[in-house]
Amino acid sequence: MSTAPTSTPTTAPPQRDPADVAPADSYHPADPVWVYRDGWRAGIIEAASPRAVTVTYRPGAHRGTGVDTFTAPYVTARSDEDPALDRRPPSRTGFPTTRSGLPVRDSAA
Repeated sequence: MSTAPTSTPTTAPPQRDPADVAPADSYHPADPVWVYRDGWRAGIIEAASPRAVTVTYRPGAHRGTGVDTFTAPYVTARSDEDPALDRRPPSRTGFPTTRSGLPVRDSAA
């Protein structure tokens, strides 16, 4: 069973219970998350380290995206689907690609 919120979180990062904050390095690339930037926004993990995560996220109601780095209190798991972020078009080359369209290392035959 997922512990990800089923809707947008309502608690701002400074008010979150520290016991509810997952370590930044517990996230993995392509994990769906909420990030806090002038409110909670849907995002996808691009990279994680022990100190922070890099996330592609929707900064507003439009379909455009932004990429930024967030510390753990500003990130939480997401179970809601976001069609603009969670559905990647198939690769034109037939090989796996990253969200930015670059080939995944060692994926070529």
